[in-house]
Amino acid sequence: MTSLTNYAKNMLSRAAAGRRPALPAAVFIALGTGGSDVSGISGEPTGTGYARQAVTFFGTGLQYNVSQVRFTFTSTPGTITHIGVFDAVTAGNPLLWAPLPTPVILDGPGIINIPVNGMNVFGD
Repeated sequence: MTSLTNYAKNMLSRAAAGRRPALPAAVFIALGTGGSDVSGISGEPTGTGYARQAVTFFGTGLQYNVSQVRFTFTSTPGTITHIGVFDAVTAGNPLLWAPLPTPVILDGPGIINIPVNGMNVFGD
């Protein structure tokens, strides 16, 4: 995942200028149907049992997810094309976004799993 949102770019520029921005205490993975530097992802599923999932990353440069991330759908979400990271379980600020390597199509209830080390955030 290599695309920073405008919010994250501004947060990092303040940090580089010694302004010490407030960093997120936790981050949450989201799924959707689109993405941009402005919004992070867009088109999060609604009315499908979907919820953003908490995630913890580790690493010294490149960051990887520590545990499996599991999204459960109780009804059809359709085609999921993007993944994002937010600083809140609902609403909040978008931090990162990326298109999925392959869109996921769910035509009914189902599960999308991201395995341990299956998601990474760039580093040095």
